[in-house]
Amino acid sequence: MEVRVKILYTSLCHTDVYFWEAKGQTPVFPRIFGHEAGGIVESVGEGVTDLAPGDHVLPVFTGECKECAHCKSEESNMCDLLRINTDRGVMINDGKTRFSINGKPIYHFVGTSTFSEYTVIHVGCLAKINPAASLDKVCVLSCGISTGFGATVNVAKPAKGSTVAIFGLGAVGLAAAEGARVSGASRIIGVDLNPNRFEEAKKFGCTEFVNPLEHKKPVQEVLAEMTNGGVDRSVECTGNIKAMISAFECVHDGWGVAVLVGVPHKDAEFKTHPMNLLNERTLKGTFFGNYKPRSDLPLVVEKYMNKELELEKFITHSVSFAEINKAFDLMLKGEGLRCIIRMED
Repeated sequence: MEVRVKILYTSLCHTDVYFWEAKGQTPVFPRIFGHEAGGIVESVGEGVTDLAPGDHVLPVFTGECKECAHCKSEESNMCDLLRINTDRGVMINDGKTRFSINGKPIYHFVGTSTFSEYTVIHVGCLAKINPAASLDKVCVLSCGISTGFGATVNVAKPAKGSTVAIFGLGAVGLAAAEGARVSGASRIIGVDLNPNRFEEAKKFGCTEFVNPLEHKKPVQEVLAEMTNGGVDRSVECTGNIKAMISAFECVHDGWGVAVLVGVPHKDAEFKTHPMNLLNERTLKGTFFGNYKPRSDLPLVVEKYMNKELELEKFITHSVSFAEINKAFDLMLKGEGLRCIIRMED
């Protein structure tokens, strides 16, 4: 059930940096990072019937076995067999790695390890896409952009003319804003501590901005005052627990829905007064934008092909594979959104 893929383009996502820094989790070493990518199937292993050499694919850090209760449910994308596992550095079939150096194993990362010219991936973690789609553009759909866009269109589901708040204006947050723009939201309020992000966010539909540091009162109160009682939908893309609570408490009673996307610190606790829920506010969580990788990602690629979704504006830099450290430097400085790494240069 394994596929060898020639990676043509990969991009750097903050998750790669987080695990590379080895903060707050058990480090697995040595391992090959990378999970947001596009490539071509080079060969397939025993039992693989859905893919053939030459197919264009997007590797995904989570999977879709199509057999488990989650995969059979229309409401879930959290496959029992292939959902993200950041600690597992080996293949599911035999518990061994497919990379080695001098006879010693090099471990995998979230089942993808795309910072390599070739990688081996379980068939359930590969979305077969339209070969006419430019891999150097659609590769960003294999993680962050789909996560943010899907959080808005699949989970928050803002109505046309509604008001949406987006917490965190990095690549995922801007993808969430893009989802609100495509949905026809009339006001999209960006919330971020970095005012340098505000100008860029206008390209993604943001109409107003709030910097919590510029206000003495909690940002949820600021937003409630701006919107006559609260926003219709909010999407939280930072993982900061204070932002998560603010994102929930800023939605309007009676119909407001808040969606949590960001991954919090392992010891974080979400605290709010139960009346906030009893007053008919809804709190939801999402994982990979509620997209099933194999079933849904090809359709998101088609949205791009049909010009319903813009990807070029997310791609701010491009480097050769030899210059991969430049991509890390850019992300650590907070410069740009997505940096494409060209594997063949």
